[in-house]
Amino acid sequence: MQNRYSLVISPTEEIIAFVKKMKEDLAKEIGWFNSKNSLAHITINEFMATESEMELIKQQLFQICDCLSPKSVCLDSFATFPNGAFFIAPNENSKKELKEIMKHVNQSFRPKTIFKNNEPHLSIARRLGPEKIAAAYHLFSEEIQLNFICDNIALRLFNPKIKQFEIIDRFHFNSNSKPSLEQGTLF
Repeated sequence: MQNRYSLVISPTEEIIAFVKKMKEDLAKEIGWFNSKNSLAHITINEFMATESEMELIKQQLFQICDCLSPKSVCLDSFATFPNGAFFIAPNENSKKELKEIMKHVNQSFRPKTIFKNNEPHLSIARRLGPEKIAAAYHLFSEEIQLNFICDNIALRLFNPKIKQFEIIDRFHFNSNSKPSLEQGTLF
């Protein structure tokens, strides 16, 4: 049987708690909304795999992340997508750095993905109508600045009982150079 997995960039526990409080405040204002109970993250992709495939996938993720270097990330503005997503956006430099990480992971990842994200963002709510988006902008009118070091990606497994993804592993960025495929000489 195949399970649903996702690869994400997960911010610090402090940012996760801060965003959880934001979601609770928004729910008091507008009622329940999509992604209300989802912990703060930046999605890279989603894929299906069997448990027996996961050991090879984890080895591949270790290799993908081993050569990546930690990056400083700053999320500093609220924005929306036309589909009704309300989110915290990275500044231009962080957006560029996150896109490079996401592109590297997605290009190197062998399993077939069911979704690839190429627009880094930290969702607060999804599928909001115009009036609820306006309420979100009104509620979160203060300036925002969330900073963290992106030094790993998290592997999450979808739990159908709670209808949420849960982190099951992390793959750290070790700043190692990619192994060379050149054949060395003995003399």
